[in-house]
Amino acid sequence: MRAEPEDAGGRFVGAGAAALLALAAAIPAGAGAPAAESPGRYYTVEDIAAPPGVTPSCEGLSFLPDGRLVAVFDHGEVCFYNPASRHWTKFAEGLHTPLGVLALNPREILVCQRPELTRLVDTTGDGVADLYECVTDRWGLSGNYHEFAYGPVRDSQGNLYVALGSASRGGVARYEVRGTFNADGGDFGAHAMFSVVPYRGWVIRIAPGGDLVPIGCGFRQPNGIVLDPEGRVFVTDNQGDWVGTSKLHNVAQGGFYGHPSGLVWRSDWKGPPTVLQLDQMRREGTVLFPHAILANSPGEPVFDLTQGKFGPFAGQMFVTEFNVPRLLRVMLEEVAGELQGAVTPFYDGPPLRAGNIRMAFAPDGSLWVGQAERRMGWPAAKGIQRLSWKGDVPMDVLSVHLTSTGFEFTFTKPVDAESALRPGTYEGKRYYYLYQANYGSPRVDVHKLGVSHLTRSPDGLRVSFDVDALRAGYVYEFTLNGLKSADGSLLVNPLVAYTANRLRDGSTRPIPWPPPTGEKAGTGEDQPRVRSR
Repeated sequence: MRAEPEDAGGRFVGAGAAALLALAAAIPAGAGAPAAESPGRYYTVEDIAAPPGVTPSCEGLSFLPDGRLVAVFDHGEVCFYNPASRHWTKFAEGLHTPLGVLALNPREILVCQRPELTRLVDTTGDGVADLYECVTDRWGLSGNYHEFAYGPVRDSQGNLYVALGSASRGGVARYEVRGTFNADGGDFGAHAMFSVVPYRGWVIRIAPGGDLVPIGCGFRQPNGIVLDPEGRVFVTDNQGDWVGTSKLHNVAQGGFYGHPSGLVWRSDWKGPPTVLQLDQMRREGTVLFPHAILANSPGEPVFDLTQGKFGPFAGQMFVTEFNVPRLLRVMLEEVAGELQGAVTPFYDGPPLRAGNIRMAFAPDGSLWVGQAERRMGWPAAKGIQRLSWKGDVPMDVLSVHLTSTGFEFTFTKPVDAESALRPGTYEGKRYYYLYQANYGSPRVDVHKLGVSHLTRSPDGLRVSFDVDALRAGYVYEFTLNGLKSADGSLLVNPLVAYTANRLRDGSTRPIPWPPPTGEKAGTGEDQPRVRSR
């Protein structure tokens, strides 16, 4: 029996309803959205023609040192693109749901396809791979349509990392499986993702010699993986069962990140724990992406290592968003020994398309975005687009730092003193998301924030302020109304959400949460939203 298509978060929808998902999830601006500058003033968006004869649903991007793009497509093709000549060549084909690519050199490419991590080699030098070699296939397959594999990324020691998605209740485990079958991995709710074969819902490491090491578990659908310059592993995860809202995780050895099905592959597994025990075990997301406000289905994260070729955001993380024409920007900091931080839109609206799932920076500093529509009928655009910085500095939030009493915002340009010191400029609220087996979560314990003691640095680049009731474990969402630079430029992105897992004194969220005392919980649909241009 054919599974009904899911939305990008994993809900089951009828075929007719699927055609409406892109519009329903467009996260349009609510009335009264703050005035903002168009990102098109600062960045160009160029459509890249697809390879001839190839369905342009793009599932992976990587660059060679000579500037050529390597792209993998949904129907299994691997192609090279020369930006100078605008010419495509086919390097390989016949792969099964490739969802990531790593270009090692012009004759050797790594591709993560559903059944294995594959090395493609051109042994003759004619520009076409003639050797398809399995690097590892030591993760399980149950035949479930949703068992995706993402990556690879490589560290300085040559280790490779892959993120493995959980299976979906929209399908079944088939009659023939690869790897040990453990039915306990499906015992976490009627609509929960499941992990009946290893290592579904895990991040794994493959050593240069081929040994596979499980790193961390608890992921529902980790649709993107990246290493930072220090070798730390990050993945995104999509909202759904056990995942109240989509998240970015910093993955550590032995960590558990919330979705329980993959726990059956841990050596210390002792049977289904209670929700409270799971909550005590789990590590909360490094940055939470408020659902239907900032993101519905985040994908691949990448770091800007272009040394300023892409604007003022060098060193920061960018993340794709599938459902709407949007890219996100993440601003990380360390608080009490752990990473956390803020997220804001980076580019919002046309001519950027929806379906954004993969990204890569080119040697020239431009950012290339791959868009895919396959995903079991989930509607979106497909193709490749290239974003380039025009050279002018946009007025935007550059970083957000938690203080002992509130926040400090740093901007890309000096801020206008009058608008910067007006308390009404900073419209804030705090809330958290439930940890539960149910699909997603409303916003819980919503409190409007009082803002006081505003100060502006002498150079005009920083504004700090106190907020009342600063507590750990909340998302702090701010809309910056009417803020402009000293030269009169409007903000490009007035919405910022900071995840305060820890405060400066080291305090963390209570487990379990006390009864909420704020406003009635909301779903996110009633929130002011980032406008789509």
